[in-house]
Amino acid sequence: MIKPARVFPWFVATAVVLVLAACSSSNKKPPKLADSAPRAPVAIAWKADTGDAALGFAPAIAGNAVYVASRKGRMTGLDIDTGQTLWRIDADTPISAGPGADGTMIAVGTPTGEVLAFDTSGKSLWRTKVSSEVIAPPVVADGLVVVQTADNRVHGLNGSDGTAKWMLQRNAPPLIVRNTQGAVTSRGGLFFGTAGGRLIAVDLASGNVAWDVAAAIPKGATELERIADVTSRPLVEEGQVCATAFQGRIACFEIMQGTLLWTRDIPSYSGIAADETQFYVSDDKGVVHALDKQTGASVWKNDLLNGRWPSGPQFVGHDIGVIDIDGYLHVFAAEDGHYLGRLSTDGSPVTVQPQRDGDQMLWQSKAGNVYAVVPR
Repeated sequence: MIKPARVFPWFVATAVVLVLAACSSSNKKPPKLADSAPRAPVAIAWKADTGDAALGFAPAIAGNAVYVASRKGRMTGLDIDTGQTLWRIDADTPISAGPGADGTMIAVGTPTGEVLAFDTSGKSLWRTKVSSEVIAPPVVADGLVVVQTADNRVHGLNGSDGTAKWMLQRNAPPLIVRNTQGAVTSRGGLFFGTAGGRLIAVDLASGNVAWDVAAAIPKGATELERIADVTSRPLVEEGQVCATAFQGRIACFEIMQGTLLWTRDIPSYSGIAADETQFYVSDDKGVVHALDKQTGASVWKNDLLNGRWPSGPQFVGHDIGVIDIDGYLHVFAAEDGHYLGRLSTDGSPVTVQPQRDGDQMLWQSKAGNVYAVVPR
C-alpha cells in the first residue's frame, strides 16, 4: 500500500490560488491597484448565480450549454449564449469537484468519493463509489468518466453504468500540493500532471501508460523547497503537450513519445493559453508572460499584477485576460503585452483557469457567479 502524502494547504486568506505561505516571512496582502485604470475593451455578456464554489469547480462547456456545480450540491444548466437557466437540480450531497461533460453526460465528484452522473437535462443516470475524495473536474470522453482522487489515483469508469474499467495509482513525495485543475483528452489519450513534477500520458480506453516524463525537477534541501508539482491542466497544441509546475518550470513534450521539446524556468500554479504563435502563462509572482510556441523564448512579459496572484491566462476575443485575487479581469494585448484595462466583477477570485468559447471568456468565481465576457 502506498503511504498517503501530506497535502499542503493552498489557501492564503480568501485567495483561491495556490500559494505556499510558508515560503515567505508573512502573509502579505496583495498590492493595491491604482485608483484609476483604462476601461477594459470587454463587457459582461451575462452573469449567473450558481452557488458558492471552490478549487476543483469550473464551468463545463458542451455544445450550446454550460454546466455548473456548487459546493452544496446545486447543479445548473445554462444557455451558453444568454446565460438563461435551462434547468436546476439539487444533487442531495455536497460536491467537491466538477462538473465534467460531453454532449450526452455530466459528472461530478463528492468529498466522500462518490461519482454522480446525469444526462444533459439533469436526470440522474448512475452513482458509484471510488477510493477517496474527488479533487478535480471529471473528464467525460469516449464513453468513459475519468476521475482523480485525493489518494493519488486515477479511475476510469464505464460511462454507461459507472462500473470500474481501469485504475492507475502513482507514488507521491512526502509533501504535495493538491491539483484540482484536472486532466485533458486528445485523440484517445489522457494527459495529466502529478505530484513530484510528472506529466503522464495514458491510453484512455485501457488505462495503460504511454509515457511518463519529468515536467519539473524537484530542487532544494527541505520537503517544502522540493515541491515541484504539476498543478495546471495540460495544454495540447499542434502535436505537443505542455504543462506548468509550482516551484518548477513550463515544459513542452512531443505528444506521441513524450520527447522533451523545450523548457523554461517559469514556475506557475495556473494553466496555459495559446494562439497560432505564442503560449501565455502567469508565473507564481503574478507576472504574465508570452512565449514563442516553438522554442519557449520570451516574447514579452508584464509585471503589472506582481503580487496579485492572477489566474491562468485566457483569450477574450483577440486579447489575453487574467483574473486577480479581488476578481478584477485585466486585459492585455496578445501581440506585445500592452495593458488595455480592467473590469470589476464580484470581488472574489476565479476557481480555476478561465475557459474560452469562441470570443467569450467564461469562469466561475468563488462567490458563486458564472461570468461570460466578450469584446466590446
